[in-house]
Amino acid sequence: MQSYFVTDYDPTIEDSYTKQCVIDERPARLDILDTAGQEEFGAMREQYMRTGEGFLLVFSVTDRGSFEEIYKFQRQILRVKDRDEFPMILVGNKADLELQRQVTQEEGQQLARQLKVTYMEASAKIRMNVDQAFHELLNNCVKQVTKTWSQHQPNPEIYPTMRPLSV
Repeated sequence: MQSYFVTDYDPTIEDSYTKQCVIDERPARLDILDTAGQEEFGAMREQYMRTGEGFLLVFSVTDRGSFEEIYKFQRQILRVKDRDEFPMILVGNKADLELQRQVTQEEGQQLARQLKVTYMEASAKIRMNVDQAFHELLNNCVKQVTKTWSQHQPNPEIYPTMRPLSV
C-alpha cells in the first residue's frame, strides 16, 4: 500500500486499507480488505465476501499448502455470491524466491484455466506485478458491472424513449 516492503512477518486476521488511484484516467478509491486464510476465520471471511466486488486469490509459490487452498476459497466466494462467475484474479506471490518455489508457473496457469480466471505471478518484495494485479481485477470488475447493467436494461424496441444513463 505504501510501496515499501515490510520484512517482519505479521500474520493477518483482518487488515483494511484505502488507496486513491487513477484508473482509465478517472480517480478511484480502492477499499482493500486483507483477510486470514486460516479455517478458524471462515465465518468472518464469508461476511467480507458478501460485500466484496472483486477478489485477489493470493497464494505463495513457496507454499504448496496455500496453493491447494485456493480452489476452496474460490468455491466459497461463488457460493456466498450465489453466482457461477465473479471478478477474481489468481496471484502467485513471492515469485522472486525461485529457489524456494514449490508451485510451478504452469501449475498456477492450469489452476487459473480450471477456475476460469486470470493468473499472474507477483512479488510484494520487489513490487513486481502488484499494481498490475489490482488494475486487472478492477478491469474485470468494470466488465462485470457493464455486463450486468446491459443485461438489465429495457428493450429499446419496447421502450424507445428510454436511453441509458452515462456512467
